[in-house]
Amino acid sequence: MSRALGLAAYRAMSWRLPEDLSPPPGHRGPGQLLWVHAATPERYMAVCDLAARVRGQRPGLNLLVTVDGTLPPAALPAGATPPATLPSDHPNSVEVFLDHWRPDLCLWAGGGLRPNLISTAASRRIPLLLADLGTGDLPVRSMRWLPDVTRACLSCFDAVLASSEAAAAQVRRLGLSDERITVTSRLHTGATPPPCSDTMFSSTTEDLGGRPVWLAAPLMGSEAAAVIAAHREALKLLHRLLLVIIPTGPEDYLEVSRQLTETGLRHDNWSLGDDIDDNTQVLVSCSPDTMGLWYRVAPLTFMASSLPPGAGGRNPLDAAALGSAVLYGPHVDDHKDAYARLTAEGAARIVRDAGGLARAVVRLVAPDEAATMALAGWQVVTESAHLTDMLADLIQDRLDLRETSDAGA
Repeated sequence: MSRALGLAAYRAMSWRLPEDLSPPPGHRGPGQLLWVHAATPERYMAVCDLAARVRGQRPGLNLLVTVDGTLPPAALPAGATPPATLPSDHPNSVEVFLDHWRPDLCLWAGGGLRPNLISTAASRRIPLLLADLGTGDLPVRSMRWLPDVTRACLSCFDAVLASSEAAAAQVRRLGLSDERITVTSRLHTGATPPPCSDTMFSSTTEDLGGRPVWLAAPLMGSEAAAVIAAHREALKLLHRLLLVIIPTGPEDYLEVSRQLTETGLRHDNWSLGDDIDDNTQVLVSCSPDTMGLWYRVAPLTFMASSLPPGAGGRNPLDAAALGSAVLYGPHVDDHKDAYARLTAEGAARIVRDAGGLARAVVRLVAPDEAATMALAGWQVVTESAHLTDMLADLIQDRLDLRETSDAGA
């Protein structure tokens, strides 16, 4: 009764919200549609990774991604369609949204619950899963006279995955049974390591002959001077040290080549077929397709595109997943969560200039130091793997049930 009163009171108030009756942009193709929603921009990449995994296991599955908040441009995966925006929680806007997309399942990550949207989806028998619910994700009841609708929203979900015992306790106090509550880790962006053939890895390792190696990638032209200066300084103590550079693009390659020539460092171009010579001090690869090889070969990677202000940084999790310790500059705003996780566990360290980079390279390129950081990085990358597996299985099971139900209707 209290749930019905709460929703009725909220619905009455929600008629004052902005109303949009125009069809949402985007086409809903034939077949099933998985709708994933990120309550914050920080969760966006994580739900995209999960959705892409499910889609890979289920050919023909349509995908709708929605997000609250504004995403930085670099947060969009290459070639991905920008996420859709949720409608207001006006009852009519909700009906238009659900009529257009007709989702077969919704995974909602985080808080920001929309009572009309969620209850209307539940009334249409759309399975709903709530993941990554933290203690700060549930709303504080500010209107004492308005019956609390949070309990009503939560009761619409088939399963609630709380990110801590404290969050689970909050949900229990709102009346949900233990059968529907599971305590899990946080939902984080996973790694999708670039491939590398075993043959290429073996031949490259043999060519290196045990030389210490560090990687700087993807390197912007404006960072080249700092990285080259760091390498020259490190060579004073590690005479056989090899630096591998992967520039971000053709213009950056030209700048890297110009500066290498000016400094007199002996360098070769891997992309042009140059061999790794014992006298080579810097090896340049113009192909991003070799990233998987060098992450595996180099025990230490400087994740570039991070020294100049506004650079934004690049996702470091692939390097960590392939066993490389991580160094990075101060400007990694587009992936600060990933860097914070790695740094907190000792898998990554920040450097702010050429001198700091040189000192870090000399210290960390040693196998024992790099191995300790690499192990910590692997643990960070895999910490949410169990949750990803659990969610993927839940989604697949419910889509299978939905498909069977629709076939029998």
